[in-house]
Amino acid sequence: MSEASEPKRRKTPGWKIALRIMVPVMLLLALAGGMVFGYVFFGKQDIGEAFKWSTWKHVFDLVFAP
Repeated sequence: MSEASEPKRRKTPGWKIALRIMVPVMLLLALAGGMVFGYVFFGKQDIGEAFKWSTWKHVFDLVFAP
């Protein structure tokens, strides 16, 4: 009788959990890929510079400068 009174727990399917993890990861990869693509092809710069932290710090400072 005590088993019938307890609410049943529903298991979340694995694909829903994977989807919730994969969507933000794919969005971040698309953002990074788009920035590198724009820097290399539109900016005509070397791809090696696209992966340097100082390059993106400089871009950030240019965009958000007062």
